[in-house]
Amino acid sequence: MSSHTESRFAADVYGERLERAVELMRVAHLDALLITPGPDLRYLIGSAAESFERLTCLVIPADGATPSVVIPKLELASLSGSAAGELGLQILDWVDGVDPYQLVKSTLHAGSRVAVADAMPALHLIPLAQSVSGLPASATPVLRELRMIKGAAEIDALRRAGAAIDRVHARMGEFLAAGRTEAEVGAAIERAIVEEGHLEAAFVIVGSGPHGADPHHHVSERRIERGDVVVIDIGGPVEPGYFSDSTRTYVLGEPAPEVAAKFDVLEQAQAAAVAAARPGVTAASVDAAAREVLTEAGFGAAFVHRTGHGIGLSVHEEPYIVAGNDLVLRPGMAFSIEPGIYFRGEWGARIEDIVIVTEDGCESMNHRPHGLTVL
Repeated sequence: MSSHTESRFAADVYGERLERAVELMRVAHLDALLITPGPDLRYLIGSAAESFERLTCLVIPADGATPSVVIPKLELASLSGSAAGELGLQILDWVDGVDPYQLVKSTLHAGSRVAVADAMPALHLIPLAQSVSGLPASATPVLRELRMIKGAAEIDALRRAGAAIDRVHARMGEFLAAGRTEAEVGAAIERAIVEEGHLEAAFVIVGSGPHGADPHHHVSERRIERGDVVVIDIGGPVEPGYFSDSTRTYVLGEPAPEVAAKFDVLEQAQAAAVAAARPGVTAASVDAAAREVLTEAGFGAAFVHRTGHGIGLSVHEEPYIVAGNDLVLRPGMAFSIEPGIYFRGEWGARIEDIVIVTEDGCESMNHRPHGLTVL
């Protein structure tokens, strides 16, 4: 990361998030949030600090007092790229021999109802719970509401991520060839992901032939053959940490008529879900839009996963586009729409775009053709 302006947003973005967190804490009847390193900390103050055995913890009080960062003195440099300084946060550094959990307690009022993020390591949660009364409540109602609705700067980052991964898919003819192993193709794609503007390749799936029927296949030493259907699911983060995630399906040589016909139904299902995504409908209804197309065609049993997942600073986050989720979609929500069909021992296919809910529909972050691409 060459500069803080690239690795995070402007400080006022984080200031607004902290203010909104306080509002939501009061609604949830919480007195303080404790946030350890990870996507939540990055979201709230722009810090990419890592979690170690020594405690780093952001303390956000609901009474409007200045938030604090309890941090080992030897980790102070990890805050240098964050917005902590510009926001005027109180920095409480500590050295070995000091009890950091008591330091957190010192920032809280007696009897406070304190909430922690789901991802806090037990390494820190247990001693915090022993030191701080009223812990732990869950911070999920606050953090989920904050992170689900993307602001303008986040949407711009997701657009850049989508364009970068589209450029990788546009180069797939360079990588996919009969005789190459999935691992060889995957390594070439990883390099291209970085070349096209990502910080790193977070994941690469090259599912050729029967491996395409495993939605979470990675790569293997299987050699790709003429006639293979190949699922390519790839993504990675762009500054300041927002992810791409896009799947397209390829075939080496002309597809068999049966394959082409089934894939056409999948393309219709994906388009139906995209068309269904708009404010005021439920997440479950978007899942149903894709599932109904496949079920009516007789392929319902071949669609073995949810239609989508939220995305942002994490590859998978709220909202989840799945049956039974009655969450009502609102503008700013970002998620994948990725129905798939899988025929065990034969082949599989998936089409995935990231979309963001707008005032009257949704905007796709990905613009590569959806059809079965012949190479």
